[in-house]
Amino acid sequence: MTSVKEFRVEREPTPDSLGRGSFLFTDDYSVFDWGKMPDRIRDKGASLCTMGSFNFELLEEEGIPTHYRGVVSEGEVVSLSDATRPPTEMAIDLTQVPNLPREGRDYDYDLFHSGADDNYLIPLEIVFRNSVPVGSSLRRRSEPADHGLDFPEWPDGAVQLEDPVVEFSTKFEEGDRYLSRTEADEIAGKASVDELERIAREVNDLVTRRASEASLTHEDGKIECLYYDGEVRVADVVGTFDENRFTFHGQQVSKEFLRQYHKREQSAWVDAVRDAKSEAKARDIAEWKSLCETEPEPLPDEVLAAARGLYCAGTNAYVGREFFDAPALEDAIMVIKDV
Repeated sequence: MTSVKEFRVEREPTPDSLGRGSFLFTDDYSVFDWGKMPDRIRDKGASLCTMGSFNFELLEEEGIPTHYRGVVSEGEVVSLSDATRPPTEMAIDLTQVPNLPREGRDYDYDLFHSGADDNYLIPLEIVFRNSVPVGSSLRRRSEPADHGLDFPEWPDGAVQLEDPVVEFSTKFEEGDRYLSRTEADEIAGKASVDELERIAREVNDLVTRRASEASLTHEDGKIECLYYDGEVRVADVVGTFDENRFTFHGQQVSKEFLRQYHKREQSAWVDAVRDAKSEAKARDIAEWKSLCETEPEPLPDEVLAAARGLYCAGTNAYVGREFFDAPALEDAIMVIKDV
């Protein structure tokens, strides 16, 4: 599965039917594609499960199909409103995930789709951006005029977009790669990139509106989707502090705070990760982690406590319910600013 979620299978999917299973959310975290980091953040898994389930139920209310079935509470699959405590297990429908063969950095999507039939996880991430902060890769890959902005070049500060940008990137490759629309259409198989973009915009709009109600600004995020029997459904997890970036009066309320902390306090490791990825690309190999000679260090207790407060306070604010014993979001933000 991933470095922060585990996977439970109750019934395997088949070429013509969905399976049944669940995500089990752990308290692990990952930054810079490293995988599981040395520490765990208490209640992080429950925070992501709660927030993701809340968003899936909002999507279902608006008629957007998903793979979500409910949360597991005391052994039963129930709606989030009926959960007696913050959930850590999300019940989902399962689709097929065919093998993606590769040779070096070349991936064979024709073989992937030969085993996909009409029931598969689309091998794309659909990214939506409501703003372009300093350091965004979009600044390297495009000009302001490409997005209807009246700037000769990118300004020093963050730029808000009137019309969100939707992009496609690879999901199963060793390093994420942004794609042209033509490339994305080929990789998507039977799924339509127009439909993927339409759904991404609807998800983005829903999360943005809900965030605004909690005094949060939704900056960007992504979705993943499955294709089943001619229909695209939203999969994985939606609108959490790991998948999306939110701010509260300009302060990050997402795992971006952890990225920035590592850049500041463990810059040697961050640089080593960057160099290892560059070397792997130059050598035309997919596996970069073995080229990194530096390991991340554990975080101080006060940073872990601050991260826990941010995840839990942010979730309480977003869902409008006190699921967690946590400070008000304003207070959690003040703690983050001091670490």
